[in-house]
Amino acid sequence: MSRDSVRYGRVPKRSRERSTEEQSRVSTSDAEQSDSDTKQLAVYDVILTVSQAHHANCGYTEEHTRNLVRKPITIPPLNGSSSTDGPEVASSTAESLEQERIWLWQQFASHVTPSVQRVVEFAKRVPGFCDLSQDDQLILIKVGFFEIWLGHVSRQTCDSSMTFTDGTYITKQQMDLIYDPEFVSSLFHFAASFNALALNDTELGLFSAVVLLSADRPGVADIKVIEQHQDRLIEALKVQVGRNHASDPQLFSSLLMKLPELRNLGAKHSAHLDWFRINWQLLRLPPLFAEIFDIPKCEEDLQ
Repeated sequence: MSRDSVRYGRVPKRSRERSTEEQSRVSTSDAEQSDSDTKQLAVYDVILTVSQAHHANCGYTEEHTRNLVRKPITIPPLNGSSSTDGPEVASSTAESLEQERIWLWQQFASHVTPSVQRVVEFAKRVPGFCDLSQDDQLILIKVGFFEIWLGHVSRQTCDSSMTFTDGTYITKQQMDLIYDPEFVSSLFHFAASFNALALNDTELGLFSAVVLLSADRPGVADIKVIEQHQDRLIEALKVQVGRNHASDPQLFSSLLMKLPELRNLGAKHSAHLDWFRINWQLLRLPPLFAEIFDIPKCEEDLQ
């Protein structure tokens, strides 16, 4: 070091350059750390918001179902079920089965309907949902409801029955009559495999939000915007699952694979509803249920 440097407290040029480079590196590192912290906080904010929305609006949380008292749906005697002989037997049996199917469907609808409003309220609190047009919001809820509900009710589904939020349960055999055995078996198979993932309430809420904000629903307009919102939710779900299931690194991938499976079940369910849409005059359905599934309503049902 030169005497001038010592005398006047000046630092040699090479030292000054080195110091400037170090300061620049520290400044860049701090900026990157700050940006990382901001992104992480944003993810945790999404997790908290969705978790609160789910706990407030889902009837299938651990808290809600912990002390459920289960009770069966009992089919009452139906007209035409007492015929025992003659050429009318086959016709009478068919009519009886149809009456039973309609009655069960109406019971099923009445027990699912409370979940419709809950999913709507949940959707309103999902980050990004209310930024969409009302048309897109309506499409996402109507098309996604059954898939979201199936994820919820899976927790209360065993090999032989499915239990609603009030404790009433419908048997697999009764559901076979409403739909068909093949479709019902696929529903119960999904429930069993979904339950095996052992998601907690927050994870189920995040998964439901991911299902809700699916940009490839027919008819939606703001596809890119919906994709961006869903990407944020998927990232939040990944963080939450990774934090809670560190010993199972494949769980997140297994969870994402449930999305196309749900989509397929939702499409099949919609196809099954065609019979009820055609025969709507035979039905008495809750207006909200009929609306969510595009089933025509009787004037009496609207009053």
